[in-house]
Amino acid sequence: MNIAVIGGGLAGCEAAWQLASRGIEVRLVEMKPMKYSPAHVSANLGELVCSNSLRSHSLQAAPGILKEEMRLLNSLIIEAALATRVPAGTALAVDRSKFSSFITEKIKTHPLVTVERREVHSLPPEREGPVIVATGPLTSETLASAIADRLGGGGLAFYDAIAPIIYADSLDRRKLFRASRYDSQEGDYLNAPMDEATYRSLVAEILNAEKVSLHAFEDYSYFEGCLPIEELARRGPDTLAYGPMKPVGLIDPSTGTTPFAVVQLRMENKEETLYNMVGFQTKMSYSEQERVFRMIPGLEKAEFARLGSIHRNTYLDAPRYLDDFCRSTAQPHILFAGQITGVEGYIESTASGLVVALMAGLLCRGQVPPLPPTTTAVGGLLRHTRTIPRRRYEPMNVNFGLMDAPPKHVPKREKRTFLATRALTDIQSWKDAIESLYESVDPRCY
Repeated sequence: MNIAVIGGGLAGCEAAWQLASRGIEVRLVEMKPMKYSPAHVSANLGELVCSNSLRSHSLQAAPGILKEEMRLLNSLIIEAALATRVPAGTALAVDRSKFSSFITEKIKTHPLVTVERREVHSLPPEREGPVIVATGPLTSETLASAIADRLGGGGLAFYDAIAPIIYADSLDRRKLFRASRYDSQEGDYLNAPMDEATYRSLVAEILNAEKVSLHAFEDYSYFEGCLPIEELARRGPDTLAYGPMKPVGLIDPSTGTTPFAVVQLRMENKEETLYNMVGFQTKMSYSEQERVFRMIPGLEKAEFARLGSIHRNTYLDAPRYLDDFCRSTAQPHILFAGQITGVEGYIESTASGLVVALMAGLLCRGQVPPLPPTTTAVGGLLRHTRTIPRRRYEPMNVNFGLMDAPPKHVPKREKRTFLATRALTDIQSWKDAIESLYESVDPRCY
């Protein structure tokens, strides 16, 4: 028996890798290059369509704990990220081209993985064996409709926005300074400082700029963690100065003071030829983006390698339609992984694909795998997809609130260290239990 994985993004590639690494044959089905989503441009697997940052790598942050858990679980995506990383302070950022090439090569050359390049229009019947659907937030309309029909509804959609990327040689370095927040050394970000008058003018133009219109049947329902810059600006004149443009922890060396506001630019590749406008995801028209963003000091002659845009993000009402192992309650041979289950972000999607694959490999052999403990970041994310909310179910990034709280006796200043230590200990125990079950299964049964 083999397992089909639909979707060649981060979750799908991770799922295929985990299964193949345990002797299970995998068919990985990816629609590119036969068909591209509105945000994809490369035929490679594991393509990043938004930021090139996998966020904090520190064990004092929930994303950092999650990445370390995944590394302990032998994650292909984390291996690729570490092999292709670029400087980004405490964040783990990658050269997106090298990153996807690394993943593609690993998957293509694994003897137990067959990559099929075609679009999937419907979910396979039970007689064709288990399938993991990891088609992500840009699931094709045809397949999304088929999923909704098969599960009896439960499909939800909202919109994500992606930030512009600028060619480094078009920046005026005389008006920028290099620094990371609270770092006394030369940092990894380029910073465009603003006085209050410049900031107010920029905000006004962001609000007045022409926006891309959606179709009449589409509504604006954004994920709070990835709001377009204009949506933030609409919430108040100082919202941006306390959000993506906050100057906290940054000193402009030309003045020796903290600016009123700052636009940060993050390195996109190892060659330092591209920079991402941190937090500047937008739905402004292309011409307006060029006009407005060139108001930023140092960006007056900016040339854009990619302008911002919006794209549909589709996900399931997972707590009502999936069981503890992310199987469809109506069609148990169908499992879902990644962002389509309601986890948000690169590493969260990857972690979902990793865990679902480990469980799927055992379930198809009649074994009941233990769930990852909720003291871990992985377990907390999985619990999110299984917990029916008081209101509408929405995607979630990894955060400390998803993990079991530390005992009350743990001092506040020590809580994050405690959570990290406990999580890594518990994920190792869970991994040992999973590996023990795999060792007890005859590989010839797959």
